[in-house]
Amino acid sequence: MRILFVCLGNICRSPTAEGVLRHQLEAEGLAAQVHVASAGTGDWHVGKAPDGRTRRAALARGYDLSRQRAQQVQVAHFGEYDLILAMDKHNLGHLQAMRPHTASGELDLFLRRYGAALDEVPDPYYGGAEGFEQVLDLIEAACRELVVEIKGRL
Repeated sequence: MRILFVCLGNICRSPTAEGVLRHQLEAEGLAAQVHVASAGTGDWHVGKAPDGRTRRAALARGYDLSRQRAQQVQVAHFGEYDLILAMDKHNLGHLQAMRPHTASGELDLFLRRYGAALDEVPDPYYGGAEGFEQVLDLIEAACRELVVEIKGRL
C-alpha cells in the first residue's frame, strides 16, 4: 500500500503525518508493507527539511523528521499512490483540480476520513508552539485510525 500526505509547503503538517504514520507502522510491524511519503501543493520549499519548529515538536514525542525533504505534488503521484490525504480543503481542491480522470487511487481530507472533530489540520506555520502541539495531537489520533484501516486492507 502507498500513502501520500499533502499540505501547502510540505514543511509542517504533511511531513509530521508522514513521520507519525511511519513510526506507528513500525510499532505494528507493518512498515515494510506500506510506503509513506508527503508533498506540498506549492513549490517554494522543495528540497528543504521540515520547519525547525515542526522537527523540534515531533522529536520531543519521538519522531525524527530530520531526513525528510519537501517535494511538490506531481500528476504522476496520482498513479503511484493508493491513498492521497490532504491536510485541508484548500489543498484538497488543488489536488482535485490536478487529478487525472484515469487516477484510481483514493483522495480525501485526512481528518474527515479518520474520525477527528475537525475536518482540517490547522496550519501552525504563523503561530506559536501550541499550534505544532495541536497538529501532533490531531495527527497522532488520526494515524491510529489509519493504521486500523491499513491492517484491514493488508
